[in-house]
Amino acid sequence: MSAPDFQLTIGLPSGSLQEATISLFAKAGYTVGGASRSYRPSIDDPELRVRLLRAQEMSRYVEHGYLDCGITGKDWVVENGSDVEVLADLPYSRASSNPTKWVLVVPEDSPIRTVQDLESRVVATEAVGLTRRFFEKHGVKAEIEFSWGATEVKVPDLVDAIVDITETGSSLRANKLRIVEVLMESYPQFIANRKAFADPAKRAKMERLVLLLRGALQARDKVALKMNIEEKSLQNLLDSLPSLRNPTISQLSQPGWVAVETVIDEKIVREIIPSLKSLGAEGIIEYPLNKVVY
Repeated sequence: MSAPDFQLTIGLPSGSLQEATISLFAKAGYTVGGASRSYRPSIDDPELRVRLLRAQEMSRYVEHGYLDCGITGKDWVVENGSDVEVLADLPYSRASSNPTKWVLVVPEDSPIRTVQDLESRVVATEAVGLTRRFFEKHGVKAEIEFSWGATEVKVPDLVDAIVDITETGSSLRANKLRIVEVLMESYPQFIANRKAFADPAKRAKMERLVLLLRGALQARDKVALKMNIEEKSLQNLLDSLPSLRNPTISQLSQPGWVAVETVIDEKIVREIIPSLKSLGAEGIIEYPLNKVVY
């Protein structure tokens, strides 16, 4: 195999987003191997070179050109104040498709009810810059200190409040904590170094990669259905099932019959298949999807 004309160095987030990111790449058609053993995993594309880095650091390395591009949370781009090109929001997270949230949190029984109640109080967080700008915006002078981890256990004994990241809120509830305000919502973003993005070959590679990643996300929680039905029953099927408003319809070799193919949400399959059968559909096939590109 000849050497590629160029290589795009891409950073993928280690830690909590690592497994979900590698799974997303697999859906997009890329196999990342050895990520559990090395910070330089392999990938089955000679034009790509992968580095695993903490999401907190990613945007700085992209901005300074160590990486051509990378995937990291919008929150860390904002926290670092990084000057990068944002190609796409990628709505996925560790446990769901919901955004993560940076929240101002106090104990359930705390008298603190508003941001203003934290005047001259101590707040711990990993996102110091984000938190400081939030309090400045509200005209509140609080002492913002960096937290090295286990932030949730620091209230109320060590600090008056924390700013922490949450996806489902279950950990906050388990620790008897209450959200005072949401500072920001964040999804992963595909970001690029501006110089690399100005290179036509690298830019084209990034845009193709983003297209495939978006297609993989759009296919999430969806399946394809294919079935045969007599032409005389087709309109009744379309009228009765709004989810099939834009199916692909093709003639079969058997006169008077057509094949119908569509994409629907997986969660409604168990309700829709019996209805399809009762409307005359035959040979119903359900199959999973890796990518849906609109």
